[in-house]
Amino acid sequence: MAALWERLDAMDRDAFVAAMRDLAAERGPDDPVALFEVGGAHDSTGYTEIAVGYYERAIAAGLSGVRRRRVSIQMASSLRETGRPEEALKVIEEERTRGSDEYDDALAMCEALTLAKLGRDREGLSVALIALAPHLPRYQRSTVNYARGLVGLDPLP
Repeated sequence: MAALWERLDAMDRDAFVAAMRDLAAERGPDDPVALFEVGGAHDSTGYTEIAVGYYERAIAAGLSGVRRRRVSIQMASSLRETGRPEEALKVIEEERTRGSDEYDDALAMCEALTLAKLGRDREGLSVALIALAPHLPRYQRSTVNYARGLVGLDPLP
């Protein structure tokens, strides 16, 4: 699958999706990883609405580990872009309860964009700034406090 993903930009989008479906079929029709990868193939080639169905099936089939985190981010993004931002926010909120890992900032990015899509720009900016703060060489505490202020929260001590 990794080799196929490397060829994404060099292939026709329908050919890429077909190749991913063929490859995934080797794992079986209900394999959660296969469903995730086929969903991602659809998503990456502009078939975003179709991708959501594959993502939902992958979760139902027991997708786990880092792919479980990624499917939540990708599905929330797809929901947001297909006019279902409220559902996207629910997926993000549920995923936040599942723990923390190297995808926390990607989840925050998705949340910020979803909040903006919902017309909640200040909340989205706050989420983005709080995610950015740890990566700054200085001003981390100030950035977090300014971000908290955007949404009416008191500064941290």
